[in-house]
Formats: sequence, C-alpha cells, structure tokens
Amino acid sequence: MGLAFFGLTPNYREYLFSRIHEIVFFGNGGYDWNTIYNLPISHRDFIYKQIREHFEKQNTENEKQQKSMKSATSTTVKAPMNPTYTAKAKRPT
Repeated sequence: MGLAFFGLTPNYREYLFSRIHEIVFFGNGGYDWNTIYNLPISHRDFIYKQIREHFEKQNTENEKQQKSMKSATSTTVKAPMNPTYTAKAKRPT
C-alpha cells in the first residue's frame, strides 16, 4: 500500500515558502531558511506576525512624520525675492 500523503498542494507550498522568505528576508539576518522551515507552524506564525506588526508600526510612524514635515514646510513664510540691484552680463566679443 502506498503513502496517502503526496506532499503539499501548490497553493500551500507557495504560501509556506513566501512566509519563510519574508521571515528570513525581513528578519535582518536573525533567521536562516532551514531553521524557519523546521519550526513548528505556531512558532513560525508567531514570528511572522511579530515582524509584520513591527513593520506596520514603523510605516505608520513614517507616515506621521512625513505628514508633520509637509505641514511644517507649507506653513513657513518665505521672504519675497525683490533684488535691490541690477546686473548685466558682459556680451561675448
């Protein structure tokens, strides 16, 4: 009698490998592929969730900072450019 389990479905395989890739890539060198692949699913999901939350929080902080910088630059008053002199360039001969 043959084995009843033939491997992962293509959809789950893509899901699994993309999760492993994201953990290894965004883990900034803290994880290697083999370790993450052999982790229990609950641990792998926990690590993925923590990394995702970290980057979402970082993105919202960056957006807030960009909005505050835009509002600060739009409220600055610029002095009018009225030169008090005239300059003439020499004409080439």
